[in-house]
Amino acid sequence: MTTHVNTDLNRSTAMNLMHEDLARAQMSARLGEAQSQRRGHQLARARRLSRKAEAAAQQARLALARAL
Repeated sequence: MTTHVNTDLNRSTAMNLMHEDLARAQMSARLGEAQSQRRGHQLARARRLSRKAEAAAQQARLALARAL
């Protein structure tokens, strides 16, 4: 009887550990995904700001050319 209880306990512990491992793996995947999205958003924002800066520089050059 004791062996049966120990076996059940071992199986239960093993299942709990498997669930914990799965949860850890899923959390790690979600964190990686979130970081990737953040990098993508930062890159898109940098590109937008770069385009705005280029347009402002072009307008400044045009204004200077008109003033001369």
